[in-house]
Amino acid sequence: MKKFRFLFSLTLILGLFFTACDEDDPIVAFDKPVVSAPSNVATIPFGSTDQSVDFTVSIDSDLTANYTASGTNVSVLNASGSVSGNSITINYSAGSSAGAASITLTVTDSEGQTDDATAVISIDQPEFEVKVTSNITQNTTWTSDKVYILGGRITVVNGVTLTIEPGTIIKGEAGTGANATALLVARGGTLMAEGTADAPIIFTSVADEISIEDVAAGNFGSPNLDPDINGLWGGVIVLGKAPISASNESGDVSEIQIEGIPTSDQNGLYGGNEPGDNSGVLKYISIRHGGTNIGSGNEINGLSLGGVGSGTVIENIEVVANQDDGIEWFGGTVNVKNVLVWNVGDDGIDTDQSWNGTLDNFIVVAPTGHAFELDGPEGSMEAGHVIQNGTIVATVGDRISQDLINVDNNSIVDLKNLFFTGISEGQKINRVTAAGVTFEGIEIDVTAEELPNHVNGDVPAGVTAGTGTKKADASVFGWTWAGKSGALTGL
Repeated sequence: MKKFRFLFSLTLILGLFFTACDEDDPIVAFDKPVVSAPSNVATIPFGSTDQSVDFTVSIDSDLTANYTASGTNVSVLNASGSVSGNSITINYSAGSSAGAASITLTVTDSEGQTDDATAVISIDQPEFEVKVTSNITQNTTWTSDKVYILGGRITVVNGVTLTIEPGTIIKGEAGTGANATALLVARGGTLMAEGTADAPIIFTSVADEISIEDVAAGNFGSPNLDPDINGLWGGVIVLGKAPISASNESGDVSEIQIEGIPTSDQNGLYGGNEPGDNSGVLKYISIRHGGTNIGSGNEINGLSLGGVGSGTVIENIEVVANQDDGIEWFGGTVNVKNVLVWNVGDDGIDTDQSWNGTLDNFIVVAPTGHAFELDGPEGSMEAGHVIQNGTIVATVGDRISQDLINVDNNSIVDLKNLFFTGISEGQKINRVTAAGVTFEGIEIDVTAEELPNHVNGDVPAGVTAGTGTKKADASVFGWTWAGKSGALTGL
């Protein structure tokens, strides 16, 4: 019996052994990939293009693997490939802004197992770039060998002068609402920004790649942004102590907060009783790609002038592709000459609160709002202004102005020697009965038979069909981006 039991057990054991040999091989566990990033990547220069970072990789020797790489504030040049060896070199270029950057490497083996690691990179502030993040509280000069980056709403405060050299570039960072970037000259502050035709001062967006070298070479247009891209930053705001016509629920007020600046910021107040107030000098300045939204559908103008006095000199100004108006006056007494407004998203020229000055020699090309938005006084103080010697191109391609001249019943303005061309159906002088509005030498580039279709009411004696005997002197705008691009050909 014992012998039988032994033989049975032996037979069973051998049967299990041979049965196991016939089954599939057992599952083999492969090691997961391991990716390590360097912890001490050297700071790289801004704008550098020949950079690399080495990651350490470990994969099971029986497997193959591939990698993908992605970057933040850098451009990765070899974003994918196969793993060979124990390291992977990722080549990259610095991003468009100084500060933190990173590269994340992900390795996936042939079993579908993954691991990743991130290398943190620091991009150095370029030597030629100056980030401005606080108000100008002492006399300061911005020089043409540097590019100044507005990191927010930067104010030249009362009693302080900011001087900007010819050829200087100022770029605004992106931001909306209370974070909108702008250069604000408060009442009592002074801006001495005297560019020249050969070296204009350019305000633009950080997205604009225009450089110091471009300006020095006479290339004043953006190398990468089209001249109709708007809303990328804020704009330029100058405030003064000259009279304004404003009111609130209690009656007349002599000062008020400029639109878009929180009431908590007293630097936003403008108006007063000093008609000859002096906020400085603005000459040969180009303001581009601005007009970011500051709340409730309200955008910053290219150039806003609030209560600016007649002691201020403003001439040879270009506004390109602003999301809101080109230039808007809120009262004040300042005179302005040689203005070019091109491709703005709202009104070309906007006046409010009884501005009491003169706009002389100007061109407005293809605004998509009104060519002119000329409002009357908002308080009991009544004063008027003169707008003269201008050429207005009301339509270019699919950019069509809403109308030619828009005034209120109480507007006070003398319009002299203006030529409107590029006329489309429906574009009109919207009101010719306002007692304070006069028309003299207004020519509209249509036939005499068509003229009544472009006036809302009877055609005044000062409005005629014409071909441009009254218009701006376009020769003074050769320095502008519009002039150099050919947008003023024939004007």
